[in-house]
Amino acid sequence: MNVAQIKCLAVFSIFAIIGFGPVSPGCLIGLYIVALRPIWFGKLVGDLYEKPFQKGANFSPKIITKSRIKTFCVLFCLLLIDIAPVPVTPTIAFLIILSKPLWFYLNIKHIYGDK
Repeated sequence: MNVAQIKCLAVFSIFAIIGFGPVSPGCLIGLYIVALRPIWFGKLVGDLYEKPFQKGANFSPKIITKSRIKTFCVLFCLLLIDIAPVPVTPTIAFLIILSKPLWFYLNIKHIYGDK
């Protein structure tokens, strides 16, 4: 486990504790990331996957837009589901942080493709 994983797990542990209310902080931050694509998140993903994050410059604008819309919709649905008393988003985030699936890395590259 690397330092980025430990930091992310700590943050999402806090989100799991405070996420029992009507608003999911993890989803809100995710929606912000998809909408504005801050540089710090690309660096965090690179640190998490232990390789320098390079934007996906070879992706067409259509793929980038499609990925951003899909991700935004999924996060919005998770925001609605997280209204329930069980914090779903931190649980999913724990799995992603620990297993580091390739699909997540590629999706982030698609989202940051033209930035």
